[in-house]
Amino acid sequence: MAYRETEMMRERKAQARQRIIECAWESVTTGGFRSARITQIASMAGVATGSIYRHFESREELFAEMFRLATQHEVDRVAQALTGPETAAQQLENALRLFAERALRAPTRAWALIAEPVDPKLDEERLVYRRAFARLFEGAIRDGVLDGSLPEQNARLASTSLVGAIAESLIGPLAQASPEPCEAADLKPNELVDAIMQFCMQGLTGTRSQP
Repeated sequence: MAYRETEMMRERKAQARQRIIECAWESVTTGGFRSARITQIASMAGVATGSIYRHFESREELFAEMFRLATQHEVDRVAQALTGPETAAQQLENALRLFAERALRAPTRAWALIAEPVDPKLDEERLVYRRAFARLFEGAIRDGVLDGSLPEQNARLASTSLVGAIAESLIGPLAQASPEPCEAADLKPNELVDAIMQFCMQGLTGTRSQP
């Protein structure tokens, strides 16, 4: 008789897989990808090291899955900020500010998601991550042009420019959490966020954004 997996067994496997992902994310949030070891993750999850490879073919696959889930959470938070009674331009500023503030509140986590050198598979996932944000921003820019809160412009080009500008502006400060720190901005977090917002919104509207 052929072996048939029961619903209970499938549920247990799904729970174990989710627990491994959660522990991997906890490890990355604490020390970045550089400190996340399969043996440590297995210990945190309460499973044997070999058990992890029954759920994920490799360390890279585990990290890629964890990265997808973590970044989708960030994308969802930004998408939520792009709703409400404000003009599209104000919603966009709210979303950009949220992105920057969340990154600076958890620099190790943000560094891991935005820029930490890992492997080509994670670099591919980062491109997907950036495109997701760009699509959200593009929609908001188009809405802003329609409601008159933003001037006529190339929404697709402007959205990708926003993603690049905010990510690159944060890399220096976030790199303090990396194994090879680089020079950080000599600004307090709120001052840095205000400066980023001023640059982004001035580029979109042609006028200075008020802190």
